Amino acid sequence: MTAAIDALPPTRLVATGIAILLVLLICSGWQPHDRATWLMEVAPVLIVLPILYATHRRYPLTTLLYVAIFVHALVLMLGGAYTYARVPLGFELQNWLGLERNPYDKIGHFMQGLVPALAAREVLLRGGYRIGRKMLAFLVICIVLAISAGYELIEWGAAVALGQGAEDFLGTQGDPWDTQSDMLFALIGAIASLLLLSRVHDRQLHDVLSSD
Repeated sequence: MTAAIDALPPTRLVATGIAILLVLLICSGWQPHDRATWLMEVAPVLIVLPILYATHRRYPLTTLLYVAIFVHALVLMLGGAYTYARVPLGFELQNWLGLERNPYDKIGHFMQGLVPALAAREVLLRGGYRIGRKMLAFLVICIVLAISAGYELIEWGAAVALGQGAEDFLGTQGDPWDTQSDMLFALIGAIASLLLLSRVHDRQLHDVLSSD
């Protein structure tokens, strides 16, 4: 499967991925639980897809990062369709792990750490900045936490602007420490990305830089 994906030219890979995501985006937004919540949840997808399409020729990303963005978009669209507190997969995990709440939003925040970590790492390495591996990891984690904190500020702004209507978007489910745990899962995602994916990422970066 991975070899087949790697064999696809970047243009075809991006075009295929965007086409699939657009179809799934339509399905996600066909009859969502709440239209306003759906729009807020999938907003990152609506922003990123045009950027990826516009830049895929002059600044192609690694296959690993494209696939990670694709998976993250699926997580966002599923959460938007049901709202995070009502996603059926989350209820399955809740029963299996014996949790008090639907944990699907934590999957979203884990991906919010894993994918931006790959993106930040790719930009820093391709930018030719002369930094050591430890400093690279430190900067990537700092960027991820900054993004996570920024997203929490957006959620706070939505809560202030919409009042009770923002409850589905926030997905706190009565947890007073939801903001802190969201950032923790983003941190875990970033660390997992650095520990598990760096070698594969380095190989693919080498190929991209060689082709450039």
